[in-house]
Amino acid sequence: GLTATPCWKRIKRMEESGIILGRVAVLDADKLGLPVSVFVSIETADHSAEWLQAFATTIATTPEIVGAWRMSGDVDYLLHVIVPDISAYDTFYKKLIGAVKLRNVSSRFAMERMKNGALPI
Repeated sequence: GLTATPCWKRIKRMEESGIILGRVAVLDADKLGLPVSVFVSIETADHSAEWLQAFATTIATTPEIVGAWRMSGDVDYLLHVIVPDISAYDTFYKKLIGAVKLRNVSSRFAMERMKNGALPI
């Protein structure tokens, strides 16, 4: 194993080279009053640069969205949303559809988190 100093030097090199993108604390959403995890599939008819910029701004400025991916296949984007309850999700949904034009929004509510792991390296 490595002693503390070489270990921290390795971490610093990995940060400087961009391998480590940031440091986070993994929090218990349930204990913070945020038990509802929703995966939201987005389809859009507009793929213009202007639409994409508006959508990216919406994602960046909406704290309930904790993850966002551009997808291949029949869904254009997948969002991971965390909220305290269904009413809060409804508020989020109305804000989302008011911010950018969307063709279809489909929501799937997680029943149980079965795994949350590290990268397979």
